[in-house]
Amino acid sequence: MALTEILPAFTKLELRTAYGPVYRDVSTAPPRQAREDEIPLIDLRGIYGDLDARQELAKNIRAAAENTGFFYVKNHGISDRVIVEAYKQAHTFFKQPQERKDAVSKTRFKYFNGFSAKGSAHVSPTESLDYREAFMWLYSPQYDPEPKDLSAIPTEVSPWLRGEEGVWDGTSHLPGFKSGCITYWQECLKLARRLVRIFALCLNLPETYFDEMVTYPGADGVFNFYPAMTAEQAASSQDVGIGSHTDLQCFTLLWQDQLGGLQVLNKQGQWIMARPIEGTLVVNIGDYLMRLSNDRFKSTVHRVYNRSTVDRLSMPFFFGFNFNLKCGVLPSCIDDEHPPKYEPISCGEVSKNCAVCWSMLNLIVVSAPLQTRRSVEKEPK
Repeated sequence: MALTEILPAFTKLELRTAYGPVYRDVSTAPPRQAREDEIPLIDLRGIYGDLDARQELAKNIRAAAENTGFFYVKNHGISDRVIVEAYKQAHTFFKQPQERKDAVSKTRFKYFNGFSAKGSAHVSPTESLDYREAFMWLYSPQYDPEPKDLSAIPTEVSPWLRGEEGVWDGTSHLPGFKSGCITYWQECLKLARRLVRIFALCLNLPETYFDEMVTYPGADGVFNFYPAMTAEQAASSQDVGIGSHTDLQCFTLLWQDQLGGLQVLNKQGQWIMARPIEGTLVVNIGDYLMRLSNDRFKSTVHRVYNRSTVDRLSMPFFFGFNFNLKCGVLPSCIDDEHPPKYEPISCGEVSKNCAVCWSMLNLIVVSAPLQTRRSVEKEPK
């Protein structure tokens, strides 16, 4: 009797983007651990070396950016002391009474800095509400590690600055909270500005090509908190921590604790697990850098799928160009066989389009009855 090949089953995943809905076919097979060739570990030591060292580093990062768009970095230069202090302050914030957190709710602020409650976001329409709390603060030039003359901010830049001081006023009762957040954010920003030079080399551009584009950058600090589930909840839950999505700006730096939960959708449509590696950050390419590279670099779908019976915390940093600058496909990514796929657009326009999408979505989340909130089919443990 001939054996019949069993083909993998797929389901349709809808993603919300700044450009409208996008659909992906996703395998229903259980997630597996990522292989080293899918999410490689790259030593960043060369970023502090000579030009030869930086070019060698660029070669390794280019390969990762053109493959899955995800990689780990070690020897990144952010000290354990800074990370531990930020983690401690984040944990202190989320363990406050609900009314204290609600005092800095993002709904109180024009640009949505501040606190997001569990279930207040719904990133993917084919998955559940996000089982996550968050605290976010956006770029403010007075905290930039490269000192700024606040009286001389360019007029074309000022309307795009999104940091809001109220988040710090509303958390001033927490000793060390603001300084712990800002110090971690500053270290991420310094690393991001070094790393964007490596991306210039990756794209066969002068190393300083992007320098003037990141003087007042998109630089968003976020703490994500995934409250512990009981064993019974973990066994029956169909909730995602953060629904499936791609990141908007150029790239993301992510510190994650050792519990795990980050999953990446590979080219075959299977979820692979980006296991935590002590002493590393995860870096992933965002939509804007993928556009600039004419799709050479990959902005890859990912999510958080968490079933922990202890609290989980992560600290992403989202980095992009000055929001007022409109950029098209880079000249090094265009030739006769590869014409530009995209029109020029700014990071600010992308974020604004997405903000409109999310504001509409928040109304839906608040008003929708519980039984209408869709979830993905429960995955095997």
